[in-house]
Amino acid sequence: MKSSYIYILTNKYRTTFYIGITANLSKRLEEHYNEAASKFTKKYNTKDLIYFEEFSDI
Repeated sequence: MKSSYIYILTNKYRTTFYIGITANLSKRLEEHYNEAASKFTKKYNTKDLIYFEEFSDI
């Protein structure tokens, strides 16, 4: 069974949050860190992972 993840990213000052879901957490975080994931990540600099949880079904 394939795992799925929910995750929360925030910026340096913890004033903006980004909530996402993915099947490959490490790949998705790399995209965020390289600012290739979304305009939101680039605009608000939400690169600090503060929470994630694994699920068996998305």
